[in-house]
Amino acid sequence: MGGPGKSRGPGRMGGWIGAWTLLVIVFLYLPVACGVLASLSQSRYFGFPITQWSTRWWQRTVDSIEIGILIQTSVLIALMVTAVSVVLAFMGALAFARYDWRGRKIFQRIVLLPIFFPQAVLGLALLLWFNTLGLPLSWKTAVFAHLVWIVPIATLIISIQVYSFDAALEEAALDLGATRWQVLREVTLPVLGPGIFSGALFAFLLSWGNFPLSLYTTGADSTVPEYLYAKMVAGYTPGVPTLGALTTGGAAVILVVGYVSWIFMRRAQGR
Repeated sequence: MGGPGKSRGPGRMGGWIGAWTLLVIVFLYLPVACGVLASLSQSRYFGFPITQWSTRWWQRTVDSIEIGILIQTSVLIALMVTAVSVVLAFMGALAFARYDWRGRKIFQRIVLLPIFFPQAVLGLALLLWFNTLGLPLSWKTAVFAHLVWIVPIATLIISIQVYSFDAALEEAALDLGATRWQVLREVTLPVLGPGIFSGALFAFLLSWGNFPLSLYTTGADSTVPEYLYAKMVAGYTPGVPTLGALTTGGAAVILVVGYVSWIFMRRAQGR
């Protein structure tokens, strides 16, 4: 009697876990699905059920020169932020978690401090600083503003990988006659690759979708999040959920392509 009763317990728990997982997925992606449905409606305002289906808003969004410029600006900012963040975060993560040096505890606290500032407050502070220095606001100042907030996040992500890094690997390579550059290229970077890759993905996606910092620091060079906010405040059209669906789909594609590319790279290294 005891045996069958015990065997039903894990199966029931698995069912509850599966149901909870499905509920979380629905909760997270239902708004995205509603945005996609709204972009496919002929009506200006979303209503359900949809009486007339149309792809005209998608066509207008794709053909819009203004939206094309917005996407180019957002991608440019995100790419610049990603490139600089990975370099700074890699060096910061080594100082954060790899080496024991005087002032390390203070550095660990200071480097993470910008994460805990509200982005609106941080954006306002940067705006005042740029005005004090006499710097004109553009996508370049937005890159700097994004870096102030994103570099600490990327540093923390890479540091997680650094904490599990065995320093004996580097020491063994040095004992075998490898140079510091060879150790970095052949040992350190491949081992820390997953953390660096994750930090780069986070940096790109966080910069791509950032609104508060961009609002204060881009000046005349608007980004996609700023455009979506402006259209929601005044002049709403179904082009808003259309562009939102495009950006969300683009982020998903980046994640999938990045993950698949990383798998192929790991397999190639294994061979």
